[in-house]
Amino acid sequence: MSDQRRFHDRRHAGRLLAARLGTYARRPDALVLALPRGGVPVAFEVACALKAPLDVFIVRKLGVPGHEELAFGAIATGGVRVLDQALFDLVRLPAHVVDQIIAAERRELERRERAYRDDRPPPPVAGRTVIIVDDGLATGATMQAAVEALRVQAPAGIVVAVPTGAVETCEALRPLVDELVCLSTPTPFRAVGLSYEDFRQTTDEEVLQLLASAADRPPAVVPA
Repeated sequence: MSDQRRFHDRRHAGRLLAARLGTYARRPDALVLALPRGGVPVAFEVACALKAPLDVFIVRKLGVPGHEELAFGAIATGGVRVLDQALFDLVRLPAHVVDQIIAAERRELERRERAYRDDRPPPPVAGRTVIIVDDGLATGATMQAAVEALRVQAPAGIVVAVPTGAVETCEALRPLVDELVCLSTPTPFRAVGLSYEDFRQTTDEEVLQLLASAADRPPAVVPA
């Protein structure tokens, strides 16, 4: 985990990540879940290589106003909320500001559920080995929310797989899951995007196209 490599883009990172997950290839119980939007191109390559189904799991970071990439927590489908208590205590946000942030992110979470699922029910998780994929781990709040929300659905196992992440975040998450795979842990860790040459924002259209391609169906239309 000491490698400090850089990736061309998320698809490239996904192919390299898939090579480390070969033990899950062609397993009938394996399910790849991407954290949108940036995790979807990574997870697409993982799912294709493993011959596993791909879907999304919606989680939204709770960002500090003015520094939105700095997450003091996250929310996930199912009403799960996770706080980075140390950071939350440090920034000392007023209660009404926290409520506004949570309400806004909940609206976006619900919008993405409608947009990406296209009225499809979420895949069954009970008894399956779930591989949760994102494009990187900074504070880990988003991934922790996903893990906690999925754990209550009784999967056989949870694997977290990312191309890059902070050492301390990976070590904090490791006891919460059955396996954690991280290809690169730059030290000091400043931002996920610094591990990529091309870190342009993933669009809703790209998410829908990749999900459709993985399922071999026509892509849905992004709702207005």
